[in-house]
Amino acid sequence: MDKLISCKFNIDTACVDLRYADGEVLSIDCIAVEDEFGYAPHARAELDWLIYNDPLAYAELILNGDPERYLKAVIAKSLFD
Repeated sequence: MDKLISCKFNIDTACVDLRYADGEVLSIDCIAVEDEFGYAPHARAELDWLIYNDPLAYAELILNGDPERYLKAVIAKSLFD
């Protein structure tokens, strides 16, 4: 993989697509991610917000982060707000 040139949500495939300068495309299946990590309404809402508003942050979270820990923190915060 080379330099990232675009990252967007493809509503037709329900995937976040990352396109690289060398022509490679990486697709993250958002339905599979929600099935794995979206066990609570607040978690699904947070994932959906990221998909539509900040797909690059979503991709970074899934590929390089700890989505379970992140979503647990979101759920805990929402319970106290």
